[in-house]
Order: sequence, then structure tokens, then C-alpha cells
Amino acid sequence: MAQGMKWIGKVTGGLIGLAFGPIGVLVGVLLGHQFDAAQGEDADGALPPGDVATIGERFFRATFRIMGYLAKADGRVSQQEIAAARSVMTDLRLSGAQVQEAIALFTAGKQPDFALDAELAGLRQACRGRPDIVRIFVEIQVRAALAGNNLEGPVRPLMNRIAAGLRVSGFELAQMEAVLRIRRGSFRSSPPGGAGAAAAAESLEQAYRVLEITAGASDAEVVKAYRRQVNRHHPDKLKANGLPESMMGHAKQRTQQIIEAYELIRTRRGMH
Repeated sequence: MAQGMKWIGKVTGGLIGLAFGPIGVLVGVLLGHQFDAAQGEDADGALPPGDVATIGERFFRATFRIMGYLAKADGRVSQQEIAAARSVMTDLRLSGAQVQEAIALFTAGKQPDFALDAELAGLRQACRGRPDIVRIFVEIQVRAALAGNNLEGPVRPLMNRIAAGLRVSGFELAQMEAVLRIRRGSFRSSPPGGAGAAAAAESLEQAYRVLEITAGASDAEVVKAYRRQVNRHHPDKLKANGLPESMMGHAKQRTQQIIEAYELIRTRRGMH
């Protein structure tokens, strides 16, 4: 069992990093080593809920099972949804055996008897006290669902159910989606008139979502929200709270998005 599970730590770390873009694969270094060490010591024994090994196994298995469940939400799995799942596997640079394991889990999630609530309960139990890990899991599912079918049809309410089952609020889920959509484009202003004006308005709305405020916020509230978000995602603070060095690139990337969002709002409002 130890040999069969040895690679899950590295893959799980990669899955967590995948939510954060190209630098994400590096995230697996620390978590992967932690998982492998724990697996080597306790491979044949009962693992207490919440430890690194349990989180690693639950995270990996739930990722592809639930991804398969979402892909089958409308009764069939499209080629685009298969490509989205394959993209996750490719970005993780899985070996042939690892890909087969991920495919088997994806297929299991598509079955009529797949117990979503039990899967969520197991993951929630394993990750208790680690809300950041849970948020990353949800973000990976949102990313795959966006690439698969743009969160359309029954996928969106199911995503809401998954988030709720993991104690992630609807507001947090909306913010994740906004940030992921923003990553596909930018906050650059568009020329006035027609489609350009509509695109500019959408960018501004997304910028407000990144700061987790509404367009009705006062200038003072905008500044306060900006400072709160920068403080929350500041690399030094995250490092002090245990974020591995390999994730610092993500922290800097997220901080840059916050700065860009604030600058767009500040420019549009004429704030000084």
C-alpha cells in the first residue's frame, strides 16, 4: 500500500498548486514531502482524521471523483469536459499509472451511485481546521467546471451544493469564480461605446468582486477593502502562518491582481 500511495502526496500538492496558475506545480514540493513522510511511517495503520496523509489521500481522490460527478451533471460528459479533466492531469505532469488512477476516480464520480454528500463529509472531516485547503479544493473544481461547460445548466447549482457542503459561502464561491474568469483576461480599459463599453463595465464589476465590495461602496470603503485584501494575501503574512516557500509565487500573483483591481477602480472614480 505504501508504494501504491507514495505518489499521492506529490500529486495532491500539485493539485493544490494548480488552482494558482503556472507556478502552481511547485506547490507540491513541501506538501508532497510531508505526505510521503507520513505515508512511510503509517502506511498500514489507521490514520487519524486531519493529519497530512489523510488530507492528501482525501484531497486527491475527491478531486477527480467530484470532477467526474460535475461533468456528468447534465446526463452526459462532453468532449470539452473530458478535455478539462485531462488538462488538470496534464498540468500535474502525471505518469501513465497516475493518469489511469485519476481516470478511474473520474469514472467513479460519474456513476449513478456516487455519494456526493459522503465524499464531501469525508473531505470536510479530513480538512477540519484547514479552511484554506478546502477553499483551494473548491477553486480547482470551479476552474475545471468553467473550462468544461462554463458552469452552465445543472453544474452551477451543484457547485453551490459542493461549496455549501464544505462550508464555503456563496459569496466566497462567487469571488473565486470572478478571480478565475479575470485570469483569462485583464483589467485593461476598453474604448468607449458599444461592446468596448460593455467590456469595460464588466472589468470594473470584476474588480469590485476581487476587493469583495460593491460598486456602491464609498471611496473610503474602497481603500479599506484594498488594504484588507492586500494584508490577507501578503506573502510575508502567509509565510508566517505556514505557507510553504513554493507558494510565494501565488501569493505575489494574487496580490498583483488586487493592486490591479484597486488601480482600475481608483482611476474610474478619479480617486487621488
